Amino acid sequence: MRVLALSPGPLSLQLERLPALASLCSSVGADLQVACSPAVKGAWELLPQLEKVIPFDFEASPTLADWANLLGCVREPDFQVCLNFAEGQQVNLMLSMSHIPSRIAGSGFSSTELVQLHEGWTSQRLAGYLKPLGCELDADAFRLALPSQALDKARADLPAGDGPLLVLAPRGGAADWPAAEWSALPDTISQRLDGLRCSELAVELDLSSRAAAVACADVVLSSCPITQLLAVFSGVPLVALGGSPETMPQRSDLRCLGQAEQLGDLKSEQILEALGF
Repeated sequence: MRVLALSPGPLSLQLERLPALASLCSSVGADLQVACSPAVKGAWELLPQLEKVIPFDFEASPTLADWANLLGCVREPDFQVCLNFAEGQQVNLMLSMSHIPSRIAGSGFSSTELVQLHEGWTSQRLAGYLKPLGCELDADAFRLALPSQALDKARADLPAGDGPLLVLAPRGGAADWPAAEWSALPDTISQRLDGLRCSELAVELDLSSRAAAVACADVVLSSCPITQLLAVFSGVPLVALGGSPETMPQRSDLRCLGQAEQLGDLKSEQILEALGF
């Protein structure tokens, strides 16, 4: 069985959709193909159920020829289900000619099932897309299954020692917590916790390497929304600077601190307290 996802939007939205598609594919024993921008394909490559990424940039004003090419890509395999997160006349016209028997979306004349978002945090809200197929979604329980090679490489790059590992992941930019504060934090914590190991992730680190580094951590401190989601999906304790409780499940080890555009107002003592020091 094959499942198709039409997935426009930025990297953060792609990550938010992972639990729903992974749960669906696991429930019905399906392989997954995803049509998305090549710039965000790394999110889907984190799923072992992924069979293929179909490069298609929904935000780049696709031409009629682009839609025709996409139709050819989705008609050739034997798809039984399509979860459509795109909107517009063009995508609905393409889907209506695709012969996919179950086409599930929030709107659109090509849909065989129209669904609504459920309550809960962002990933859990997509449970409505699975309901017509008789599948349940427990986004809280979703965990990334990363390749052992990626995890081994991440462990090899860790600081030496056997103490707890704190991973720092700033998002960078003028609105972030000041760089000087990020740099000073490990020394401040080490005065209170002997043996602490600390690793800071470069802003430009690729997604798979970032996910593996986060999975190796004992706790993550991050102002980067992408890293915050990776920590949620890895089951790692997280202090999310500027994070919103609506974007993550209610867990005692997940804490949001500060406003996204006012991180410069945070004091190091507030962050130490959130980290448990």
